[in-house]
Amino acid sequence: MRYNVLDFGAKGDGITNDAEAIQKAIDTCTSEGGGRVFLPGGHTYNSGSILLKSNVDFHLEMGAVLKASDNLNDYYPLANGGKIVAHESGLPSFLNSEYNGRPFHAFLYGFDQKNVAITGFGTIDANEKIFYGTDSGYHIEGTYYPRIPLMLLEKFEHLTIQDVTLINCAFWTVHLVGCNDVLIQGIRLLNNLQMANSDGIDPDHCTNVRIIGCHIECGDDAIVLKNSGDYNQYGPCENIVISNCTLISTSAAIKFGTEGECSFRNILVENCTISRSNRGISLQIRDGGNVENVVFSNIVIETRRFSHEWWGRAEPICITVQDRKPGVKAGMVRNVRFQNITCKGENGIFIRGSEDNYVEDVSFDHIHLTLEKTSRWDIEGYDIRPCQGDGVIRTKISGIYADYARDISFEHIKINVEESMQPYYKEDVTLLHTEEIII
Repeated sequence: MRYNVLDFGAKGDGITNDAEAIQKAIDTCTSEGGGRVFLPGGHTYNSGSILLKSNVDFHLEMGAVLKASDNLNDYYPLANGGKIVAHESGLPSFLNSEYNGRPFHAFLYGFDQKNVAITGFGTIDANEKIFYGTDSGYHIEGTYYPRIPLMLLEKFEHLTIQDVTLINCAFWTVHLVGCNDVLIQGIRLLNNLQMANSDGIDPDHCTNVRIIGCHIECGDDAIVLKNSGDYNQYGPCENIVISNCTLISTSAAIKFGTEGECSFRNILVENCTISRSNRGISLQIRDGGNVENVVFSNIVIETRRFSHEWWGRAEPICITVQDRKPGVKAGMVRNVRFQNITCKGENGIFIRGSEDNYVEDVSFDHIHLTLEKTSRWDIEGYDIRPCQGDGVIRTKISGIYADYARDISFEHIKINVEESMQPYYKEDVTLLHTEEIII
């Protein structure tokens, strides 16, 4: 069955709030056994929050735009009774890492649903401008934190997101919580590269996820696996495949953490290109979850320093294990493989565990690293934020830097240092507090 939202009263004039009509179409579709709810092309549908439900293909035709409302009162309340408060830490959101994963509101929302799809070549616009705070020229701070995700889908079974274009989100764009059997394929996700916290795709405590053939540009992590504190009942993030994606990020293109209350395991990342990113691949372990059984292969990484306000110093591969704060013990990183990786940028491979928690059993095979300065920013070392203290290790850089690491192997490694990097370069390999390193 097909359900046209215009037949349920939607105007599609870009002014009228069409949320009620769209919701009526979804409710009718699911109550009658399922089908496709579609937004015809050639219209802009202004809307408040929409609840997605079982057995519904929510389809945006080519030329259809679903635009989030300017009015915060039009959004579905989640935490704090929907009451918005300022940063509790008093810190800007690029420094504030204390987040349990549950925002105050959501635009597209659903809980405990099955057989749901979001499809079509139309566009969903999350209307980031209503959240603008201060603008440094390199970083736009939001007016509050956490802001409204484009979608928050919790406990979904058999979820498909395919072909749609998602734009202008001021927070985590696709936040999936406790979902199982997820296919995200062929989407375009285009956020403002200056907007803080505008993550791309965030599988959070999810299993059996495939992210395939997507293009993502965003002002924070592009694809980031998480295990947030408010959702621990769903268990680890596991059985994940990320392939054939093109990624641009002013933070990390691919990241695990920093929210990591449970483990990340059985993960393949392959055949991706990363460009214009402040970091390439980042494993940031700050909570109790472990990282294990992970393979990164056939990846091209290009990094450049974006500004001093973003985490990272243009490291193409960055593995850090640090306790978030006293009394919060970080998990372990073990059995991770990097194969056939080509890196070009303003920093080298950085590995840093802790005195009582070594990074271990990590291998690098066929890595080609070219160091070249391309940004206006000083090259000043490495970044281990979030952590206690300022988190910057101020030193000349190396092609490979490892501290508090054991059973690490490097085979078929080639390091080229361009003339532009010579003033900032120390040596090919720096090893501190390491054991069983093979180069």
